[in-house]
Parts: sequence; C-alpha cells; structure tokens
Amino acid sequence: MKGHVAARAPIPVEVEAGKSYWWCACGQSKRQPFCDGSHKGSAFVPLEYKATETKKVFFCACKQTENQPLCDGSHNKLP
Repeated sequence: MKGHVAARAPIPVEVEAGKSYWWCACGQSKRQPFCDGSHKGSAFVPLEYKATETKKVFFCACKQTENQPLCDGSHNKLP
C-alpha cells in the first residue's frame, strides 16, 4: 500500500548520527517528509529512520519509493 503523493521531488534533510526521524508514510502530514499524526485512523504508520552518520539524505515525498523512507527515483515515473 502506497501513500498519497505529497510532492513530486525528494526532500533533502541534514540528518544527525544516532538521531531518529519519523517519515510520513501516508502522505497527509503537513510537516513533510515527517509525521505529524495525520495517519491516525488509517492503515498507515510512520517509519523510523535512524541515522548512522551525519549527512544529507533525500527522503521520499511521492510515497511511491521501494526504498522507504529514502527516494529511489519513483517520482520520475509518476503520470
């Protein structure tokens, strides 16, 4: 099950080693790419991303990636 397309491009985020980030899987969050609780009452749950190093990563915003929560280029295949 894939979430609502929140955006058609990934969202770059500087993550910190050892910190957890909760990715919005439903696509309804107003705080993309992160969860704000908008999934409540649905079958969706946020996905934890635990950074292993401090660096820039690209979180998926189209919610169609096969590499959740990171972008795999699926937004390029959207109609």
